[in-house]
Amino acid sequence: MSDAAARIPRIAIAGLGIEASTFSPARTEAPAFHPMRGAEILDRYRAFLGAGTPLHDAAEWHPALVGKSLPGGTATAQAFAALSDEIIERLAAMPPLDGLWYDIHGAMTVEGLDDAEAVLLARIRDTVGPDVLISTTMDLHGNVSRELAHLSDLITCYRMAPHEDAEETKERGVRNLVDRLVSGAGRPLKAWVPVPVLLPGEKTSTRIDPAKSVYAQVADAAAAPGVLDAAIWVGYAWADEPRNRAVTVVTGDDRQAITAQAERLARAFWEAGPHFDFVAPVGTLAETLDAALASAQRPFFISDSGDNPTAGGAGDVTWTLARLLEDPRVTAGDRTVIYASIPGPAAVETAIAAGIGATVTVSVGAAVDGVHEGPVTLTGVVDAIKQGDRDAEIEVVIRVGGLSVIVTRLRKPYHHEHDFTDLGLAPRDADVVLVKIGYLEPELYDMAAEWMMALTPGGVDQDLVRLGHHRIRRPMVPFDSPEFEPDLSARIIAPSDEPLTGPDE
Repeated sequence: MSDAAARIPRIAIAGLGIEASTFSPARTEAPAFHPMRGAEILDRYRAFLGAGTPLHDAAEWHPALVGKSLPGGTATAQAFAALSDEIIERLAAMPPLDGLWYDIHGAMTVEGLDDAEAVLLARIRDTVGPDVLISTTMDLHGNVSRELAHLSDLITCYRMAPHEDAEETKERGVRNLVDRLVSGAGRPLKAWVPVPVLLPGEKTSTRIDPAKSVYAQVADAAAAPGVLDAAIWVGYAWADEPRNRAVTVVTGDDRQAITAQAERLARAFWEAGPHFDFVAPVGTLAETLDAALASAQRPFFISDSGDNPTAGGAGDVTWTLARLLEDPRVTAGDRTVIYASIPGPAAVETAIAAGIGATVTVSVGAAVDGVHEGPVTLTGVVDAIKQGDRDAEIEVVIRVGGLSVIVTRLRKPYHHEHDFTDLGLAPRDADVVLVKIGYLEPELYDMAAEWMMALTPGGVDQDLVRLGHHRIRRPMVPFDSPEFEPDLSARIIAPSDEPLTGPDE
């Protein structure tokens, strides 16, 4: 950074993010990433990079391309190539850079590739040159291979699940990068510890112990003398790749300090292993529905967890909806039950043509994932039509007796109260609300008087052993008995301008 003394640092922004299940038959194409370019990227991060913010004024920003998709199926090779190529082209056209912020999720699977984020970062590194400092920010459900940690000079992730600290984490990663460049401190060391545990987020929510207590130690580790940042990745449970597992990384300039803190966090996570449990009471769909209908608590939320579109499910598994339509307690009309949601593009068009108040017979779901149940037929009244949603594009409500089914043109997660009220639904007054989700997002969690998770089938089945992983590193909990002693010693990863040596284990 020889010429940087007379100017503020020049920093690029790039990244692709998706949480992609290899157990879903769905495939993700390039448009699903909603790629942003140039100034619209700064607008995406306006909370801390908007005009007039300290970080905005601390550097000269060069946004390239950032694409973030809803979780889903494996990204196609063509989609990854097209988006990656554009990132590289845009970076190659930029003036010499001092830094780059790499904003990713960390659980992107791509046809024919392992460790796609590291593959892309290697291309980025080749393009921008060896002297550029790179800061990587991630979801704690991402995966950190040794290669990804090596290619990143700074690396961090969320400390909360649900991810209420997402913006805070991104800001921290950017601030660390700017501070490092301005100070001229150079590249730090990283202590990386893989932990042979692979669990779903629904068993590792930081709302409850043991994850709450384990993650409470991260801030203390990051504040230790000689440490710059600290992080624990749970990993992504619904992809079958060698990199998928928990990992701790501590970054700093004091080798002894980062080693001690990375090993302490890894040991805490490993020892908590036998105590990780679901964040809510669980049961079969029948058991959760029985409990909901018997309860006096309203609204009673049920998570249709196996097809959660925000964990990588296809979102169109009809298994749960078929069971609801068979249950006279749901369809009789003396209960108010909301189901969110099921894709059915043709059904949406039929509802629009018929209009609000009309009775329609339509087929929905199972266009992508029909492994567990085929398409389901609904005969009901069109209660609402809404157009223009970013994800769903068009939503309709078809009421079958007491059951209001939200049918979408494209899959959509339902995380906010307005997602329902915008359709004329009143979730707070409903008897039961079933949502394709795992742990409830904050607004739903606050709304629910009572809550259970239904262990339903789909591409993000909570029964990991049942899914059939074949390529993860073994032994691994819960696929193997926890009665083995893992190697939780820290692997020191030298700065990215030095060769990476040793196996990724």
